[in-house]
Amino acid sequence: MTRTGCGPTIRAGIMAVLCLLLAAPAFAQLGSLKGRVVDEKGQPVADADMTFEYSGEMTYRFTGKTNARGEWIRAGLMSVGGRWTVSAKKGNLAGFVSNVDVPLSAVGEVGDIVIRAGGTVGAANSGASDSQREEMAKQQAALKKIFDEANAALSSNSYDVALAKLSEALTKVQNCAVCHTRMGDVYVKKGEFPAAEEAYRKAIAADPKSAEPYDGLAILYNTQKKFTEAGEASKMASELRTAAGPGAAGGGDATSFYNAGVIFWNQSKAAEAAVEFEKALKLNPTMAEAHYYHGMALINLGKVPEAKKAFQEYLKLAPTGPNAPIAKSVLDAM
Repeated sequence: MTRTGCGPTIRAGIMAVLCLLLAAPAFAQLGSLKGRVVDEKGQPVADADMTFEYSGEMTYRFTGKTNARGEWIRAGLMSVGGRWTVSAKKGNLAGFVSNVDVPLSAVGEVGDIVIRAGGTVGAANSGASDSQREEMAKQQAALKKIFDEANAALSSNSYDVALAKLSEALTKVQNCAVCHTRMGDVYVKKGEFPAAEEAYRKAIAADPKSAEPYDGLAILYNTQKKFTEAGEASKMASELRTAAGPGAAGGGDATSFYNAGVIFWNQSKAAEAAVEFEKALKLNPTMAEAHYYHGMALINLGKVPEAKKAFQEYLKLAPTGPNAPIAKSVLDAM
């Protein structure tokens, strides 16, 4: 790892942390979105009815309302494997945005939803009858239970139980891309890299437009020090998120830029890593880990004042985060 230019204010013991690699991704599935509803004049619309519908391997539907400033926020949304349609309606005014992806590590911002007379609301399953919706809701609840059990198993390091639960989900949902992706994540944690790669490839085959399996491959290859392959996978994830439109991944491909930065970081390319982390933070300023690694890259480049700001922002966003002890130690050494 290049360390040229770091001033004497950084203790030698702290420099050892510069060799840390990115940990495997969390087994999280839920995220949050927020936005605003306005009329054709751009004025906020208070007390508008909001609907959130998910179209993927499972079906979800939530409702809510805007506040007095026309703002809304919704947590607990599935963040992988499909897309959300967010609709707003008040009186004879309606509008919606579709193909919205939910980021894992931050609150994704959705552009203003403009509602107008004669507008429509989107619906992931608008053609379903009441009985069909009821059946889908039952299937959804059953699958959610399986995923919750898989999450619980993984949190206790019961990897085989998690794999069994995900395999059970595959028997209930054909071509379940998110199931294969999560299985890939588990295999990475088990250190079974060939099985992880196969799982990610199956996820890509099931949903070629999903960026997350490529994110998984990028991290897998990065762990194996296959940096060329990691870069290619990260680039593909970025291209897919860009193609998905401005509503995807919280307004851009911040996750892919972050992954690209980590790959450069592990190649001892601090300058290139810093550029990618800056791109990620421009799209998602609340991505705590990007601030942390940005700070690490800046230290390598001798930009101590800038690094200090990055670590301070990380601790502001994630005061008890996984890298908080290191960030505090580095700040104490400055």
